[in-house]
Amino acid sequence: MTGRTITLGQRASFWVAAAVVAHTIWTSAAPAMTYPLYAAQWRLTTTQTAMIFAIYPIVVVGILICFGDVSDYIGRRTTMLLGLAASFIGVLLFAIAPNLLWVYIGRMFMGIGVGLSAGPSTAAVIEFSAPGQAKKASAITTVAQATGLALATLIGGALIEYAPFPTRLNFLLLLLIITLIFIAAWFLPRHNSQTQRGRWRPRTPTISPGLGMVVLAATAAVVSAYAIGTVGLSLGAQIARDLIGSSNVLLNGATMSVFAVVLGAVGLLCKGLSSRMAIIVGGVCAVLGMLFLVISVGQHSLLIFLVFLMAAGCGYSLLFMGGLGLINTYAPTHNRGGTLSTLYLVAYLVQGGLALLLGAIATHWGLARAIDLGALAIIALSLATAAIALFIMVPKPQHLVHRCGEHKL
Repeated sequence: MTGRTITLGQRASFWVAAAVVAHTIWTSAAPAMTYPLYAAQWRLTTTQTAMIFAIYPIVVVGILICFGDVSDYIGRRTTMLLGLAASFIGVLLFAIAPNLLWVYIGRMFMGIGVGLSAGPSTAAVIEFSAPGQAKKASAITTVAQATGLALATLIGGALIEYAPFPTRLNFLLLLLIITLIFIAAWFLPRHNSQTQRGRWRPRTPTISPGLGMVVLAATAAVVSAYAIGTVGLSLGAQIARDLIGSSNVLLNGATMSVFAVVLGAVGLLCKGLSSRMAIIVGGVCAVLGMLFLVISVGQHSLLIFLVFLMAAGCGYSLLFMGGLGLINTYAPTHNRGGTLSTLYLVAYLVQGGLALLLGAIATHWGLARAIDLGALAIIALSLATAAIALFIMVPKPQHLVHRCGEHKL
């Protein structure tokens, strides 16, 4: 308590920051279960459906290019609040959308919201964690993402299948969640002693000298993880319905939630792994997952599709956690927001491009062909990422000391 202003303590602020991380994935995944409904209601092509997903990472990239390091200047709290406000507008537009144009505009605001809050919330989780707990912060961030994805698929699937207003109620609930997170984030500490000096101006986020190879390995890992997520979020519901043969939205959502549950469980169980080992093992799991995906589509097998989701969840979790762990360990606090934004910028750029490409291929040559080519690309990317992690030379950690007041944002 400062004067008449309520300010959250370090532990509460840590969990609020984790909730903001969870919101970024829930907001991203919330429309996934409604894609087939939109396609049927508005007679959309697969390309148009994939565009709903792809607009989001493309806008995120634009925000990161212009505002990627803004939280290093104006503080994590202010930037996260702006992001949450934009997410609220985007979800509201989805909740009342009368046609595809409203959905596209809503997706743009979702991209603005996540672009503003993804880097700062990840940095805040690190900075509010206990001293020397970089690996735990990476694991909690991974679990927060898994929680957001699981809630999006399970709750979304249940509301769409059994509740009234299947294309709206899901988003009305998310509006309430974002409102609660916004209120909690309002009471985060207002100042950050580690912010950059000088006046902020729009510019591409930068990385500190000497961290080039570290950022390369971390970015490759997160890009691989997000590429796996692209297949699940942009085409997952369509795969379950068209190729696996399930028409029940809750069943499809529960099936897709297996990915999120495994993602979170692996994040907790494997938090003791070194970042490099996590990336290497995650790359191998991703390769196995893609092979199972191709087989499940070819045989129209829900069981093999579940095995794919489990292997892919392991791969995503380890790749993301390992990449984030490298940044947590080596990036200096005053440049951490910009460094994380650089990582997310590349990841979302690849995610958006891949979603558009897979949608176009599915429209012209069929969903099965799109899955085959997408799986091949992800296999190559995952193997390259594992090789980079295996042979990269990283500097000695120089930024592991938590200074008094560093947790204040």
